Amino acid sequence: MRQGEEVGKEDGFAGPWWRYPPLRNALLAGLIAAVGFVAAHLGLITETVENLFYWLAIPLGGWHWAREGLGELVEEREVGIEILMLAATVGAGLLGLWDEAAALVFLYGTAEGVEEYTYARTRASIRALLDLAPKEARVLRDGREITVPAQTLLAGDILVVRPGESIPTDGIIRSGTSSLDESPVTGESVPVEKGPGMKVFAASINRQGALEVVATTAFADNTLFKIIHLVEEAQEQKGRAQQWIERFGHRYSPAVLATSLLFLATPWLFNLPWEEWSQRAVVLLVAAAPCALIMSMPIAMAAGIGAAGRRGILIKGGAHLEHLGMIRVVAFDKTGTLTHGEPAVTDVVLLQDATEDLLALAAGLEHYSEHPLAQAILRHAEAAGIGPLAVQGFEALTGAGAKGTVGETTWYIGNPGLFQRLGADLATVEARIGALQEEGKTVVLLGNAQRLLGLIALRDSIRTGVTEVIAALHGMGVRTAMLTGDNARAAHAVARQLGIDDIRAGLKPEDKVAAVRQLEEQHGAVLMVGDGINDAPALAAATCGMAMGAAGTDAAIEAADIALMADDLAKVIEALRLGRKARRVSAQNIVFSLLVLAVMIPLALGGILGVTATVLVHEMSELLAVANGLRVARLRIEPDART
Repeated sequence: MRQGEEVGKEDGFAGPWWRYPPLRNALLAGLIAAVGFVAAHLGLITETVENLFYWLAIPLGGWHWAREGLGELVEEREVGIEILMLAATVGAGLLGLWDEAAALVFLYGTAEGVEEYTYARTRASIRALLDLAPKEARVLRDGREITVPAQTLLAGDILVVRPGESIPTDGIIRSGTSSLDESPVTGESVPVEKGPGMKVFAASINRQGALEVVATTAFADNTLFKIIHLVEEAQEQKGRAQQWIERFGHRYSPAVLATSLLFLATPWLFNLPWEEWSQRAVVLLVAAAPCALIMSMPIAMAAGIGAAGRRGILIKGGAHLEHLGMIRVVAFDKTGTLTHGEPAVTDVVLLQDATEDLLALAAGLEHYSEHPLAQAILRHAEAAGIGPLAVQGFEALTGAGAKGTVGETTWYIGNPGLFQRLGADLATVEARIGALQEEGKTVVLLGNAQRLLGLIALRDSIRTGVTEVIAALHGMGVRTAMLTGDNARAAHAVARQLGIDDIRAGLKPEDKVAAVRQLEEQHGAVLMVGDGINDAPALAAATCGMAMGAAGTDAAIEAADIALMADDLAKVIEALRLGRKARRVSAQNIVFSLLVLAVMIPLALGGILGVTATVLVHEMSELLAVANGLRVARLRIEPDART
């Protein structure tokens, strides 16, 4: 790793390019060398004085990269590109070609400086998100409102946020309602309505209404810091193509150096002109250095991951960015992904011989359950003014429902499969269950093995814009699949509405893993999109796992390779397009860089090019590859990618 890269990656650099040390010094070296060259050719100074200009310019322009190359050689025993360039500079000087040595240092140093400055700017653009969080915060302490530095905030502090102000750290609204612009965190520009009990994130802008917010994290642990940390970590991770290129460089650079040494030995072995073959050795060092090949890939990956992070898409490494460009199937979880994950009761059916208060009993049985269906039943009962019955011996039945005792009777609430296993007679309700399931509803039965009291039907609403996202995926040539634990009829009802290709219902977590692997065998790379917690095994099994709505949720971020900070499925399209562009640009850079080497090496071996011309072509090719890599960050969002 070069010194400038370390500066750029660790600290970022937000200043103008002419103040970036490696680039500034290279340009100063070029200016000094140019002054000496022009003055000498105008007859204003002697050759000795001209060389003084070059001797000053060479260490100034070469200090950064030469120090890094020597450090790598001593500490890691590796011959990098910097060593090739240093050897070429020394060789040109020994041949008396001080003007060409200075030109080499200037051009290579400038190219290195531009690349490292680009890295630094990419880093700084992500860290600039921190500027969106306020530097000061209003807090309530001892009944008084005071202003404190934001970095001193701790969990439990009561924040006061007025209209137009940014929220300093993550929290939960204690009082007040407002619409918040959460785009710095989620990448979603549409304001979100928030009220008491709802989460808010650092740097969100309060559009209207005064809020009191209970801080849930210290300032240094808020979601904004997590995003920045994850993106910076991801930029350090390397994809397979980049790893291959680095392995290639570790073997190739020593071979180039060894070949140049053979060129130096050739005159003594075969009695050939020493100066000509020495110059060929110097030219070969420059011409064969794989700078464009090795340096353009990290730029493309860092630019792509940084651009995704600013859009609310956290890609946890270059390998995952590469994988996004290979995806052939996108598999969605249903509940909470394609749908809102908040089902509502649509039908309550009391069977003819039942006299019990169905909703009161259902609310009692579901009172201690955290399942979304249970919460929907409780909300429905509360809205109807019906309180839960007192239930003893509550027990959750994983994947089936729950049971509890009222008086002397044990009652069950759960899916039809639970009652089949209990031995209940479902003949009288099968037709009704089937009709409700055909409408895309989930049916919950209430009763026991001896007697059915009734059934409750619930339905989850489909997210806005999901149909457009599925259509956009098909337009990209990507198949779609739904993997859900819900019943087949409900799953097919949703799938028909959305136009999903492959529907697999009634799946347990391990079944989803098997389904993902089967899809991969049949069609190729699979992207699994889920909530990041319940679907963790399937997310891990897929080529790429993507967690939705991960803002403020550590578990969701950890579970997946890619995390969408917002519940916006259009981000799936953006991520796939970014991955395809990164893969395409990477392939272009590899082919271009290899072609440059294929042309330059024979010209160097044949003695056709001089040192200055070789350096100029070499560095121009490097800058072109870097500029092409930066195109990854400039992703144009097509209209059909938005929901």
